[in-house]
Amino acid sequence: MLAAELTAIGPAHEVVRAVDVEEPGAPAADEIVVRLSACSINPADLLLIEGKYAALPDVPSRLGIEGVGTVEAVGAEVTHLAAGDVVLSLGRTNWAHKVTLKGTQAVKLPADVDVEQAAMLKVNGATAYRMLRDYVDLQPGDWVIQSAANSGVGINLIRLAAAAGIRTVNVVRRAELIEPLMDQGADVVVVDGDDLVQHVRDATGGAEIKLAVDAVAGDLVIRLADCLAPGGVIVNYGLLSGKPCEITADHLVFKGLTLTGFWLAKIASGMAYEQVAEMYQALAQRIQDGTLSVPVEARYPLERIEEAMRHAGTYGRGGKVLLRPNG
Repeated sequence: MLAAELTAIGPAHEVVRAVDVEEPGAPAADEIVVRLSACSINPADLLLIEGKYAALPDVPSRLGIEGVGTVEAVGAEVTHLAAGDVVLSLGRTNWAHKVTLKGTQAVKLPADVDVEQAAMLKVNGATAYRMLRDYVDLQPGDWVIQSAANSGVGINLIRLAAAAGIRTVNVVRRAELIEPLMDQGADVVVVDGDDLVQHVRDATGGAEIKLAVDAVAGDLVIRLADCLAPGGVIVNYGLLSGKPCEITADHLVFKGLTLTGFWLAKIASGMAYEQVAEMYQALAQRIQDGTLSVPVEARYPLERIEEAMRHAGTYGRGGKVLLRPNG
């Protein structure tokens, strides 16, 4: 069988290869074997491969933060899963035909779940879900502003917010993204620029905005801060600009804003397995009822991993790039 392997630190399309590896044997008592159906390629995967994420990965090493598949075999001590179950993998080596996981590294999903949408749930869905819930007590009618609104997280946030009656201001870099995001349920979509704060005030009627969600960093954080009401919170979860978050002393001292960071891996590590499973099962229901749906631009088999990596790193994509390891 094939698995994606990191051969060096560098551009993903140059250093990731599909290599022949042995198939998993029979699972140990506390393990399961999963045949992967769909895997997402995330910005975090690409940053990790380039050596720009939280920690420098070992070389060589297996890859793939997200994956959804079907249980093929179950160890004797695993009682909450059975062969044939569709599961979300909590492991981080999912770009493969099959993986062996601990029983507590998999969450059972509805049997008829859209596996492509579920393959984007572990990171993007959970990140949007927690950022909307954990920092500001948002009520129906409240506003949130976000950058990188056309990203997977951004679209999830738009749709989850709309379902909860929370209104969104969505900052993008290109005017051609306005209509697609409005179709996703966005209330306001604006193109970033020096006059961002005035455009936001005009579009919202000067509404108080309590929460800003940012994946870009750099000087955009200053403009988001200008848009916030006193006492508001900025949550940064990404570094697409490659620059530090910029904010002024006036924002912190006189306006009383808070700038904090979000890293899903850290949040999830502090949760019990039952809490993690409950979160992902709740999000899976949002796929089932149509609330969560992220566009997919392309699908690749593992044999074309280099092409998939190049496509995933392309600027201006119109949807997610997925791996379909088993067809």
